[in-house]
Amino acid sequence: MPSKILDIDRLKGIAAQRRTDFRQATPYPHIVLDDFLPTEIVERVADEFNETSSGWAHYYHYNQRKLAITDSEQMGPHARRLLEALQSDEFVRFIEELTGLEGLLPDHELDGAGMHMTLPGGHLNIHTDFLSHPSHPSWRRQVNLLLYLNRHWEPEWDGNLEMWSDGMRQCERSYPPNFNRCIIFQTGKKSLHGHPRPLSCPPGDARRSLALYYFQESAQALELSPTRYLPRPEDPRTVRWLIAADTALLNLYSWMRRHLGVRDGTIARILKYF
Repeated sequence: MPSKILDIDRLKGIAAQRRTDFRQATPYPHIVLDDFLPTEIVERVADEFNETSSGWAHYYHYNQRKLAITDSEQMGPHARRLLEALQSDEFVRFIEELTGLEGLLPDHELDGAGMHMTLPGGHLNIHTDFLSHPSHPSWRRQVNLLLYLNRHWEPEWDGNLEMWSDGMRQCERSYPPNFNRCIIFQTGKKSLHGHPRPLSCPPGDARRSLALYYFQESAQALELSPTRYLPRPEDPRTVRWLIAADTALLNLYSWMRRHLGVRDGTIARILKYF
């Protein structure tokens, strides 16, 4: 299956040629790979991002407003095949060679990953991701992969992936979510990123991406390290308070997920009021 979707020899060449670029990138290790996959494959997956399809969960709360499908059984056949390829042993080895991180594990549960779609007016505030897996307490998240599926994205629509410096001093990198662009970055307490400005794309359009996360097994269970949202320097006091309050609710929910088995649908219904 991977050989029909992925050019493994090309990926090996990218890893050998770009691993230094990845490690030396600022504000934290990352790489941008354009024309990542054969165009016809990405086109087929993009066609399956239909707002009217069943399976979309609504993540609507103060710090983000988007739709997501995190269950591969709810996805179309082309998205499922692509996910299988990006979680294959061959591809995981590519990620290891590119990043220098060994023993990476794909998350077949797609916790927080999968198909993401942000409609006009949607956003994702600047944040660092959860670092410990809710159902695998000894798994530490190490790598994010984002593949964008947006045809003809216009700059005035906003939606750039912003990467911020430690301490939220400034936005150091801003990447448009161009079609077939893959961004891979190391996940940690300083990997601040998001697209905080509400999208202004026209009705019927959306910001579409496929997200996958890769983990390492730790020797012991990790403390909960939920998603942490942070205000930008220009945000007024009211916005700062709302970001902090929403983040506190998410922290509580992370604890409930690990210890009580609460599911994503519950938090989506509660947080839409904030």
